[in-house]
Amino acid sequence: MVCTRKNQNVTFRTSNGIFKVELYGKDNPVTVNNFVENIEKDIYKNKKFYKIISYPELKIIHSGIHNEKKSFDIQNYDINKQNAAIPLEIKLKREIEPRYKYQINNPSEISNLSYLFEKGSIAMVKKGNMTSSSTEFFFVTNKFPELDGRYAIFGKVISGFKNMEKLNNKDFIYEIIINP
Repeated sequence: MVCTRKNQNVTFRTSNGIFKVELYGKDNPVTVNNFVENIEKDIYKNKKFYKIISYPELKIIHSGIHNEKKSFDIQNYDINKQNAAIPLEIKLKREIEPRYKYQINNPSEISNLSYLFEKGSIAMVKKGNMTSSSTEFFFVTNKFPELDGRYAIFGKVISGFKNMEKLNNKDFIYEIIINP
């Protein structure tokens, strides 16, 4: 995979409306390029938001190809990618390159992170301690500092937040469009 290092926007067309997401390709090139490649292959088309975790002040909304699911539409899908992982990609403020297969364990390092979990953040689901799923992602609807430094945050909702926030496990993605 050739990684381009540029931020770009995508539009999620869902059964609950449209919302736009800025992807942080400058700082998270591997994660963003993997996500964009998945969009181009239409692997998220007509996929459900398969897990919603609700807390009083926060929702975590999961989608993508859930690896434990035994049946899914394999049209335009690389079967080898089902259980694939990409390196966990964490970006620190004062460093040019992101760190790969590195997780923040020291709480004093949290203030050095380029991105923290905040309203509308999108991140990849973890596959192991130092890897992320290549196909599953999640959104958070509010700050979630307990996850900071442990997941690859690679973008944020920039418009249509209310549509994203109201998603439930009956909703699905019609398509994700890469904005020019």
